[in-house]
Amino acid sequence: MPDTAATQARPSGTQMARPGQPGFAQGRICQGPPIATIDIGSNSVRLVVYEGLTRSPTSIFNEKVLAGLGRGVMMTRRLDPAAVAKAYAALVRFRALCDTMGVKELYVLATAAARDADDGEEFIARASEICRTQIEVISGKREARLSAYGVISGFHMPDGVVGDMGGGSLELIDVHGHRAGAGMTTPLGGLALQDASVQNIRKASKIAQDWLEKAEPLRMLKDRSFYAVGGTWRSLAKLHMMQLGYPLHIMHGYSVPAREMLDFCKLVMRVDNTTLIGNETVSAGRLPLLAYGAAVLAEIIKIGKPREIVISAQGVREGLLYSLLSEEDRKLDPLITAARELNILRSRSPQHGEELVRWGDRFMSSTNIDETADERRQRHAACLVADIGWRAHPDYRGEQSLNIIANAAFVGIDHRGRAYMAVANFFRHVGLNDDELSPRIREIATTRILDRARILGGLLRVGYILSASMPGVLPRAPLHVSHGKLLLDIPRDLEGLAGERLATRLKALGRLIGREPLVRITDPVDVAAE
Repeated sequence: MPDTAATQARPSGTQMARPGQPGFAQGRICQGPPIATIDIGSNSVRLVVYEGLTRSPTSIFNEKVLAGLGRGVMMTRRLDPAAVAKAYAALVRFRALCDTMGVKELYVLATAAARDADDGEEFIARASEICRTQIEVISGKREARLSAYGVISGFHMPDGVVGDMGGGSLELIDVHGHRAGAGMTTPLGGLALQDASVQNIRKASKIAQDWLEKAEPLRMLKDRSFYAVGGTWRSLAKLHMMQLGYPLHIMHGYSVPAREMLDFCKLVMRVDNTTLIGNETVSAGRLPLLAYGAAVLAEIIKIGKPREIVISAQGVREGLLYSLLSEEDRKLDPLITAARELNILRSRSPQHGEELVRWGDRFMSSTNIDETADERRQRHAACLVADIGWRAHPDYRGEQSLNIIANAAFVGIDHRGRAYMAVANFFRHVGLNDDELSPRIREIATTRILDRARILGGLLRVGYILSASMPGVLPRAPLHVSHGKLLLDIPRDLEGLAGERLATRLKALGRLIGREPLVRITDPVDVAAE
């Protein structure tokens, strides 16, 4: 059975922050001191500070510097002095930021540039002094493994091949569910390929082809997903997204059919990129490497023949955090974990959200409405976040809830799943008529998504008007289909909760599922007997 809100345990260590604690903030989950990672890559040096070590870690600070350590390393075997100075300056600031934020655990990783340069050890020794911690110079195979863990952490049961393209190397590794295969590394990073090809895109494509034709993971890619990790590929996808006028500006989980992405890669390789982008669509530091990222991705598509290209915002850093989790916490659903934390932080009663999950389960099972396992977990998450907009003005709760959920830092969910959760909560606030629903979100939602979202929205409208968002009511007032009717059983001591508004909402839900509604006032023995 999949991990769901109704079945999975809470992440170990997760609890509400308490007034009086040092650093108490009501907008934070109390999970101990922040934890941080610094990734010293061939192109960028990045610090990410996380709220804590959980199954769905939330970033509270993120900063990168495009130092370009890997530029020229393939040709000179040495790190560029200007790049080294820029990296050291970034590390000084990052260490100071960690001290300021109370970080107790700092993990620093260095990748291709540091491991390939002859003066890499010297650089790492000085960098370790600045960071005041040991720096792990990871091998290509370990980098591939951590990238795979990042994708496993960020997607619900991924199936395909992960490709992590940095400045100095490209790692490839097969993933299936919670398992990662044997990884490999190639010298196909953006900066390395730029140097090796003497800035000739056609030559870069041929170099990529020669390496990738021998890549074992690509032999297992046909008709599966290729998970693209790394800043260059994220920038490429962002450019594609902007060209389409795509309605949701969330990179993680953005998917493109392989054939379409191949055509786009060819376009990027052929034309001046400044003709394709608007202001600040892609950072100036990434722009020169776009064509090389496109060349490598094009060869991967031609050789591996994947079904789709899926962008992952999670890679080595998140993979490292995932590797630090207990086996029990690794098995948790990251979507449910994130929704549960948002429920704790923003709902009037977090327990009510948990009760909604179980209350909705009984309703859905009694209706025999078709629901996939993935839709079920998305419904659970939608129930957990159904009250996060309550502080907004009543006229804007639907719109605000939709925007928060559609753009939340969720993982373990694709863009259509986001649309389902967001639209369901829009209906929960504004009613079941979709006249006010943004046409932009409709571009993502299918007919099935809109239908399921409307049913869930109707269910939430009944649940909230019945319980006033307070715990303890829903477990005693089951809603279910029986004998061809939609029955709401209210115990006699709660009979006063019945009323005209409840009946109106119940009738609206009944119309959606084709059942006549009926409110029954019951004694405990009545419910037990049925």
